[in-house]
Amino acid sequence: MNAPVAEFYPGNLVSARGREWIVLPESTTDTLRLRPLGGGEKDESLIYLPLERQPVGPATFPWPTVEQARNHSASQLLMDALQLKLRSGAGPFRSFGNIAVEPRAYQLVPLLMAMKQSTVRLLIADDVGIGKTIEGSLIAREMLDRGEIQRMAVLCPPHLCEQWQRELEERFHIQAVVVRTSSATRLERDLPPGTSVFDAHPFTVVSLDYIKSERRREAFQRFCPEFVIVDEAHTCTQGGQGRQQRYQLLKGLAENTQRHMVLLTATPHSGDEDAFFNLLGLLRTDFTQLKDLPPSARTDLREDLSRHFVQRRRPDIAEWQDSSMFPDRKTAEITYRLTGAWGQLFNDVLDYARELVERSEGKGQREQRMNWWAALALLRCISSSPQAAVNALRTRLKSGQQEDDDLSLEELEAQASERVMDGLDDALSTDDIEPAAQTEDTARLQDLIAAADKLAGAANDPKLAKLYDHLQGLVKEGFQPVVFCRYIATAHYLADFLRGKFKHATVKAVTGELTPGEREAAVAELGDTEQRILVATDCLSEGINLQSLFTAVVHYDLSWNPTRHEQREGRVDRFGQQAKEVRSTMLYGEDNPVDGAVLQVILRKAESIRKELGVLVPMPDDEGKLTQALLNAVLLRKHNTVGKQAQIGFDFGEPAQQIETAWQSAREKAAKNRSIFAQRRLKPEDVLPEWRKSAAVLGGPEEVQRFVIRAMSKLGAGLEAYKSHFKAPLGELPLALKERLAAEGMAGTIRIDFKQPAAQGAVLIQRTHPLVAALADTLLEQALDSQNEDADGVARAGAAFVGNVTLKTTVLLLRLRHQLSVTREGNTRLMLCEETVAVSAAGTAGLAELSLNEARTLLGTEAVRNMPPVIRDRHIQQAVESLPGWQGALEDIAKARAQALLADHRRVREAAEARGSYQVTASLPVDVMGVYVLVPAQPTREPT
Repeated sequence: MNAPVAEFYPGNLVSARGREWIVLPESTTDTLRLRPLGGGEKDESLIYLPLERQPVGPATFPWPTVEQARNHSASQLLMDALQLKLRSGAGPFRSFGNIAVEPRAYQLVPLLMAMKQSTVRLLIADDVGIGKTIEGSLIAREMLDRGEIQRMAVLCPPHLCEQWQRELEERFHIQAVVVRTSSATRLERDLPPGTSVFDAHPFTVVSLDYIKSERRREAFQRFCPEFVIVDEAHTCTQGGQGRQQRYQLLKGLAENTQRHMVLLTATPHSGDEDAFFNLLGLLRTDFTQLKDLPPSARTDLREDLSRHFVQRRRPDIAEWQDSSMFPDRKTAEITYRLTGAWGQLFNDVLDYARELVERSEGKGQREQRMNWWAALALLRCISSSPQAAVNALRTRLKSGQQEDDDLSLEELEAQASERVMDGLDDALSTDDIEPAAQTEDTARLQDLIAAADKLAGAANDPKLAKLYDHLQGLVKEGFQPVVFCRYIATAHYLADFLRGKFKHATVKAVTGELTPGEREAAVAELGDTEQRILVATDCLSEGINLQSLFTAVVHYDLSWNPTRHEQREGRVDRFGQQAKEVRSTMLYGEDNPVDGAVLQVILRKAESIRKELGVLVPMPDDEGKLTQALLNAVLLRKHNTVGKQAQIGFDFGEPAQQIETAWQSAREKAAKNRSIFAQRRLKPEDVLPEWRKSAAVLGGPEEVQRFVIRAMSKLGAGLEAYKSHFKAPLGELPLALKERLAAEGMAGTIRIDFKQPAAQGAVLIQRTHPLVAALADTLLEQALDSQNEDADGVARAGAAFVGNVTLKTTVLLLRLRHQLSVTREGNTRLMLCEETVAVSAAGTAGLAELSLNEARTLLGTEAVRNMPPVIRDRHIQQAVESLPGWQGALEDIAKARAQALLADHRRVREAAEARGSYQVTASLPVDVMGVYVLVPAQPTREPT
């Protein structure tokens, strides 16, 4: 019978199966989760103690020996390998070792706000493109790595599901499944009866449209994870039926006061006061009182809200003084005139549209509404392109079977509005199919179709000709443009024309005909080309980020909603855009009355308010009624014909005045709310010290690049410079390493880059990339292998004559292991923290801790001259013999680091004390990874 098993804790060293291991979290009395001393995550093993032939016992870490001495230049390589393979880092943020993105310091503000709450409730309302996805995911990753949550769900509109799934996996190493109508049945098929998909899959991305129904909503509330992110949260406030269902879902989730919720939206206030305060009420129910409280009574509640609500615009980010964050956006307007045959056709279509509306006067509501929508569809499509007009004229607007069928009329109104209008700010339309405009089949209609057909091409289409001229200039200046239009027919019309003109560019059209996955793939294919032009409908104006491939946006068709314009530009002008300048161009007909109405009354007014307040104020449209009234004025005013200056000369009467009044009210509300909710934001000085401390512990892009270049060279597969990046010949690596990388999908010669975004066709290499982990594990294994006799291998010991020390200096490279215990509600969770620390002793002085920069300077120093092996070995032996005498000092350093770690965690997660406590214990003895002796170089004697 085996002897009783000993109890081991995370960070303990044990000996089992003929080798040494580090005990990892999630070990139990009977089962140990272990990682080899020199291995990584891929080498982790489980050992069931009662079945082990030989008992598992404590182990000690072997000190370096003289036999492990190598070239001094390899000492820094070991330090980099140790630092970059850390996943359970000991900095103030547990998550930084597990993410594949380098967040900017300003993106840590929501994380620090979250860490100061016992139950996280945050509304992150940062501007488009600032990085809300990163901010929300970072909070989730941090709480996972702190052991405070085990499950999470992201609730988002259906078209964003795949993007969230990809972002979580690629940037945060969280593998989530998508739960929507098409996947839920498959996910549930193999589950035991009574088991929820949310129990079986701890990380999910859930379509709001799937989960909002009453039956699914109730089931989700029963099994909902303890951490929930809600994207586009403004679509989940009370309103229409769909919005009401979403709101009831979130309200039910928020009633559990222990559930963490992070709400994301770029437009928290879409003009509806009730909706906005309902959103705040999800954070804390009493925040809804702010709507009616007099100013004198708001102070305390406002101060409380400032801890749960963060809203930054681009100007707010400027104080962080990071010029690399956002490009300079230069805007321009270009115009065309409706001349010749095109102008004649436009007037003919305008006349025909007016006749449709006038003919239905005095008739039934159904016919009036059908003719009105048909007329508006004609105006929208003829303003877009000849092909869109032809499709509209050829598509019959069905009347339904029963003339008095109110439901059919409602359905007709809904479909027509979706395809003609651009939707409301909480539900912008992505339907890019041309609206139906044919209500009759007459010779006149056929003449209009024939005339529109003949106009295709730059010779007869002044709008297309102007686009071509403008794109020529953009391409010549080195920009990569995206052209946004409203309809599918227009997108293909433009793409077909541009392919014939730009022979050296790849031109692709992406429309709603493609599934979300196909759209992403189509955009990704453009990344393999030097010059690219993307023509897209508004199916791409939200959901797919384009900043790594494109640097200019052209609004070929004006959107009738200013928020849509900002979303289009925000696809390119956003966090991660490396270009210093991006362009945005608005194209419109200077004598087109439709463009004139939209420009004068909607877009220009929105822009003036945005400049005044620094906030994009949503269109105050009363469910689209104001825009419809405006366009009705365009349709029915006989003097609004081609030949007038659209943006100057048109008078849109009462509808324009109504919209102006609504804009003024919206502006005043926005200004008032900016005043009410002006918050005590965290400043750079509150955040940067924490950021720098964590970045220093783990290493950044410079350390990654230096390490990979030197490691590949050391392993016989040196990188080859290629344009602005590198080629990596993975086929020349040692067999075991080559097989490990092949299992990750990397083989042969690949192109790699260390800066974000990576060069076209290159793989971005950051600290958590499998290549970095595999190289670090391999080098560390070699360093710890006592049988490894590679004279040029990684050095655990070394000595050299150097010119930057005046006293003989011994540098010890240490790996510290700490047990971090978190006690919450009576349950204690043990975690492992590791860090790389260097200490030095100069002359006869005692050991002193080095900063990482000091350690890199010393270990990275080149030898001034060769040191004979016998002298080198003597220096190393003396240092190794000093280790027992330094043991007490090393343990004191480890204990001090443990207390500093405890202070870091308490400071960052101060609110955790309300629900539990932290404790940090150093695992002793300390691991001495390397011993290096730096000897002052003797001055060279001058010849006499």
